[in-house]
Amino acid sequence: MSPGELFRTLRRRWYVLVVAAVLAAAGAVQVLRPEPTYVSSAIVVVKPPVTGAHPNQLANLQPPLAAVSYAAVQQLEAPAGAAELRAAGVRGTYRLIPRNSGTSVTPRYLIPSLQVQAEHGDPAAADRAVKTIAEVYTRHVADLQAGQQIPEAARMSVSVLVPPTPVEQTGTKSRGLAGAALLAAVCGVAGALWTDRLLTRRNRRRREDADTGSGAPVQDPPGGRVPVGAPAR
Repeated sequence: MSPGELFRTLRRRWYVLVVAAVLAAAGAVQVLRPEPTYVSSAIVVVKPPVTGAHPNQLANLQPPLAAVSYAAVQQLEAPAGAAELRAAGVRGTYRLIPRNSGTSVTPRYLIPSLQVQAEHGDPAAADRAVKTIAEVYTRHVADLQAGQQIPEAARMSVSVLVPPTPVEQTGTKSRGLAGAALLAAVCGVAGALWTDRLLTRRNRRRREDADTGSGAPVQDPPGGRVPVGAPAR
């Protein structure tokens, strides 16, 4: 299709472009006045038991603690763990981010701390979700040790290093408006072309049916015989 044909098609189906522009305007209103979203984040850490050689628990953070922490994270990220969090009242989007001292390709979880994030429209609800996830995570760490029959005095513990704090998320309005305009342009042009092709085929079929019904020639029967009851020529 040449540019001229495209222009004539769009001019012929201008009402499709108007509908796309109205929908884009409605989307632009949502972009300019978005509903506030809050992200609450907290950091918890797995600490070893207090011993005489290491009275400061934070001074004895070894890689095996990170392995235990990551095992609890894998349990929560499994379908059973997600169902457990939903049953505990966690709603919306949440993330469990282990502290990583490696790369995304070859991760090495050597720091036994975990960042818990929850996203919600209500800041209080986001904080509650983070606290609930931290409580379930702490319970899983305890259950892992209880399953190995580790004495109470020798068990690891979980502490909150950074309490949950909600932060409002603000997006870039110019990008949202540009995306809405681009989407409206693509959908409007595609809809106009599709509508024009559909209506053109329908009109052509109607004209062919009308020509067939009114202008079909009448032929004599084979052999030139006149049907019974027909007047002789």
